Amino acid sequence: MSALWVATIGASLVCYLIKLAGYSVPASILNNARFQRINELVPVVLLSALVSIQTLGDERAITVDHRLVGVVVAAIALKMRAPFPLMMLAAAISSALAYHFA
Repeated sequence: MSALWVATIGASLVCYLIKLAGYSVPASILNNARFQRINELVPVVLLSALVSIQTLGDERAITVDHRLVGVVVAAIALKMRAPFPLMMLAAAISSALAYHFA
């Protein structure tokens, strides 16, 4: 058995144990307003981190390129309450144009 399989099985076991531990948390803790607020913000923080890493990350350096243009245009379109398909189209076109002319 290779080290990759050991790591995969170990990570799977840890994830299962964490999920199992989640079922044993009392309802009084889960109904706490602070806990619910934190629980609402975790997906937003994780998605923001993913977008920033995918936009600015390049191996070990920060890279500013056409991807950042697309994200900025998407943010502006969302701020202006543009429909989702229009926002995606604007981001894709602006990113493609920045890539082509850079």
